[in-house]
Amino acid sequence: MRKELSILLLVFLISCTTRKADMIVHNAVIYTVDSAFTVAEAMAIGDGKILAVGKNEEILSRFTAEENIDAKGAAVYPGFIDAHAHFVAYGRSLFQVDLFGTQTWEEAVERVKAFAEKHPDLPWIQGRGWDQNRWPGKAYPTNEALNKLFPDKPVVLTRVDGHASIANAKAMDLAGIKAGQSVVGGSIELKNGKLTGVLIDNADDKVYAQVPNPTKELYIKWLKAAEKNCFAQGLTTITDCGLNYQEAEGIDALQKEGKLNMRLFIMLSDNKENLDRYLAKGPYKTDKLFIKGFKVYADGALGSRGACLLQPYNDKRGWQGFLLRNKTHYDSLAQVLAATDFQMCTHAIGDSANREILTIYNKYLKGKNDRRWRIEHAQIINQADFNLFGSASVVPSVQPTHATSDMYWAEERLGKERLKGGYAYKQLLQQNGWLPLGTDFPVEDISPFKTFLAAVARKDAKGFPAGGFQMENALTREETIRGMTIWAAKASFLEKEIGSLEPGKKADFILLDKDLMKVVETEILNVKVKATYLGGKKVN
Repeated sequence: MRKELSILLLVFLISCTTRKADMIVHNAVIYTVDSAFTVAEAMAIGDGKILAVGKNEEILSRFTAEENIDAKGAAVYPGFIDAHAHFVAYGRSLFQVDLFGTQTWEEAVERVKAFAEKHPDLPWIQGRGWDQNRWPGKAYPTNEALNKLFPDKPVVLTRVDGHASIANAKAMDLAGIKAGQSVVGGSIELKNGKLTGVLIDNADDKVYAQVPNPTKELYIKWLKAAEKNCFAQGLTTITDCGLNYQEAEGIDALQKEGKLNMRLFIMLSDNKENLDRYLAKGPYKTDKLFIKGFKVYADGALGSRGACLLQPYNDKRGWQGFLLRNKTHYDSLAQVLAATDFQMCTHAIGDSANREILTIYNKYLKGKNDRRWRIEHAQIINQADFNLFGSASVVPSVQPTHATSDMYWAEERLGKERLKGGYAYKQLLQQNGWLPLGTDFPVEDISPFKTFLAAVARKDAKGFPAGGFQMENALTREETIRGMTIWAAKASFLEKEIGSLEPGKKADFILLDKDLMKVVETEILNVKVKATYLGGKKVN
């Protein structure tokens, strides 16, 4: 009798000391990505947040849950965070002509033709992804073939980087574009005095202004398709760089209606309408949406020779690219934003553009600070200017696959010496001790595993080059994981909520079939996401 009472007492005491959780994940290799990069075996989750992490025995004895996940030794990471992407544009691209990877202009035209035959009712034909640097001769195409195939239907096709387009005659007629016109921050390309259809940077704005807005139903389809693909890749938070307030507020409404789950940090595009709407009321935040930055555009892209350089391009005599706005615009905007809680997040590719923006940032930030103003891309930096990041705590937000995409032709543009300051992620990391990583999708592939490979091995999906591209700027595996999680969260002031698997944070996590910290280099791109959880709920 005494023995039975002792057993009952023990059971009672155990029941009193255990906590109720919604889920327990155990028998796992959990990379918490905390400050010590601690590896745990189990974690308990409740109300969408992490309650505790630790050893299997510890968590299983402290908590009970209806859902117990035996990870069977699988690697668990915080949900990946893309620090620079275009979520809405990616969703849109899934419903347009896919021109990524085309090997010739003729192949691109054939894809447009096939798409048009499948979608005869579309008022406009749009596509994205062409890159003349992949084609024989690396020359811009002309729109002659598009004009013959589509004399009465407007066609506009965006270059892979979003900084150039080719439009047919019908589209340019609707936009009122004529030979001889000049555009600030853009270029209308001519051949023998005639329009070729190629419009660089600001020159294509008038064309896109003619494209009809999507219906609400189509817009939702874009976003749901983008969300599905992101969750499948283990992405749980996306920074969307450059939306108008109508799009941001539309996303907010869809999230509140339960029609969209993706967490988004949104930078509003630098225009009067967005500034007028948000400067007075300040940043806006919900559980899944944070509007706190303004995306500013200093120059174009290196691939389309729109990047603004200190010295002329090696492969175009006398041409240095251009800034997209007058210098006074960036200075006055920085002065305005310095008096607010908003981040200034400026796209800067060329060494001249980076110098201009960094100099302005240093002028208004006035030394070390925690404002986290950002340079998006920070691709080509003059060696004398790296210190301008650290001196004003400016955050370089970089995309490793840009290096492995551009490496085939970047030296032709820049020359060997100037290229040494290009895609210099290790040097940039040393400035502040942390570095957010992204993809810039749909400019690059959505895959965070390609980001990981490009950062660590400095190789592309083909395994090229054998020894890695400028390996002195490769990141370690731990640095890369941090860049894809906690540092990406920090770049958006979200590090107290997401980015690591620590008690009190949101339970955004993924299970992988192979461990990124241990898998051999040749298997990195074969790693698969077994499951994605957002706020403790499975979304993939």
